Amino acid sequence: MPEIDPGSSEPRQAAARPGRHAAQEPVSEVSASGGTGPGSPAPAGPRRQEKARARNPFLLWLKEIATVVVIAVVLSFLIKTFLFRAFYIPSESMVNTLDINDRIFVNLLVPEPFALERGDVVVFKDTKGWLPPTPQKADGPFSVVEDGLTFVGLLPDNSEQHLVKRVIGLPGDHVICCDAGGKITVNGAALDETYVNPAEVPAVRTFDVVVPQGKVWVMGDNRNHSADSRAHTDTNGGFVDIADIEGKAAVIAWPMNRWAGLDNYPDVFKNVPSAG
Repeated sequence: MPEIDPGSSEPRQAAARPGRHAAQEPVSEVSASGGTGPGSPAPAGPRRQEKARARNPFLLWLKEIATVVVIAVVLSFLIKTFLFRAFYIPSESMVNTLDINDRIFVNLLVPEPFALERGDVVVFKDTKGWLPPTPQKADGPFSVVEDGLTFVGLLPDNSEQHLVKRVIGLPGDHVICCDAGGKITVNGAALDETYVNPAEVPAVRTFDVVVPQGKVWVMGDNRNHSADSRAHTDTNGGFVDIADIEGKAAVIAWPMNRWAGLDNYPDVFKNVPSAG
């Protein structure tokens, strides 16, 4: 029977006496997280909520998308900085090779560490004032976004202060227009310029130049509609500084139906002797 406390009418349980049965009474160890010992379920709390969020498929999807975007931006910036850069073609000076509104990728490894070659299509900065000054562009609601995407290389550089032409003469070359057959000669070798726009016969504009060191002589493929070296002999002799060349145009990237690599027509220049 239960013992009765003399000062109380309530029964009390007899205290366990030392012995075999008392020693076998299970004892639970309280864990630091507030749960019981091994095998006991963890209580609901911040840790369980974090695990639940981690298993949320929507959050996992957002995390994956964010990771892909960050990687794409970083890779694009590195490519744009060290390998390729996108440009937009606003004029007809290189038709049929390049059309208005083409987007091209320019190889930044030319002219350094890889050297220029005759026939290369190059993009260069207008440091000699060949183009009229561009009016200040008004900032729109998405200007910051556009500038950022252009900076990292995800949008082409639409700046009108760049030009695109074909290299005809390298440093030391003697370039003349024209011989008795109406062809341009480089170091005495006549050029059969198969890249020139066939829709029009180029008008003859005579010149006789020797390209200085550190410079090139450039011309557009659409000869009658290109304000190239011929049109700027009063400014730096019409020559372009190699230091101003951004790179060699390598591929037409857009529109998709015009996707193609750009050729420098080595056969056109194969008979040109070295300068000097």
